Amino acid sequence: MSVEAARQHRDPRSSAPLGDPEFGNPEWIWRNGSLIPWADARVHVNAVGHASVSAVFEGVKAYLSADGTRLLAFRLDDHLDRLARSARICRLDLPYTRERLRAAVLDLLRINGYAEDVYIRPWVFPSGVIREQMVPAGTRCDVVVDTWPFRSGLSGGDSCRATVSSWIRVGDASAPPRAKAFSNYHNGRLALIEARENGYDWPIMLNERFKVSEGPAACVAIVRDGTIITPSLTSGLLESITRDTVLALAAGMGIPVQEREVDRSELYLADEIFFMGTAWEILPVTSVDRLSVGAGRVGPIASLLRTEYDRLVRGRADHHGEWLTELPLPGGE
Repeated sequence: MSVEAARQHRDPRSSAPLGDPEFGNPEWIWRNGSLIPWADARVHVNAVGHASVSAVFEGVKAYLSADGTRLLAFRLDDHLDRLARSARICRLDLPYTRERLRAAVLDLLRINGYAEDVYIRPWVFPSGVIREQMVPAGTRCDVVVDTWPFRSGLSGGDSCRATVSSWIRVGDASAPPRAKAFSNYHNGRLALIEARENGYDWPIMLNERFKVSEGPAACVAIVRDGTIITPSLTSGLLESITRDTVLALAAGMGIPVQEREVDRSELYLADEIFFMGTAWEILPVTSVDRLSVGAGRVGPIASLLRTEYDRLVRGRADHHGEWLTELPLPGGE
């Protein structure tokens, strides 16, 4: 359904609110091929149990361009491709192509009238009330795209205090960490609760080999002697698009990069540490287990990467334009 058709299709007698601006909820949401009012996007309470165990999703960001004329969805096609891979690994039926979902995202941004930074979440979950404890493979799925505004931390001085978690990162022999599945995030949730209760901001998790893996929702990198070192993808990592972006930016800036196993003790000897993820962008770590990282403040390499990442997503860089999907704003064309 097109943007104009969705507006005309809404029943004018409906008393349901379009959205809830106080909580950042939009007027419209995309579900199963149609734009529908946000308040009408409902499921029965019994449909959120077993069906949610196997659900997969993506997190995408659209940034307001530096000149204020466009929204720039960052690596949208790469995120949609990863959504399809996650659905395949989890044996879910994703009935829409990348092209259809891309159009859905752009239609949704357009109808909600955003002129600010926006978080975009496409997600896939088995339809209806599921009575079987183990959702069968190939079960028909709902596909939803929802959105809300966010505040970027790239231009600020945000940092965090980390700790090595006692919780082990889920491994490929038990549940595939490279799939972006809601169920995998319970593992990180427990690690985060533990970290917060012990006075830290975020945890760093080890894998079953007791090597550094990732945070609860972001990959991690250390810097030693001017080289960025990050755990390999076989260390229990989500196949992170932000990690790939950061490594490409570092290579373009002449910063050496290594992908290898990382020992826990290297965290205590690092000159810099930072998390990398769509939600966290590039978030420096200033201490681990109450030991200062380097000088205990945001380091020079993380600072350089933050600046370049911000230039890229705002459309001010002269490289990787293929990573930006543009949506002109009304009056900005």
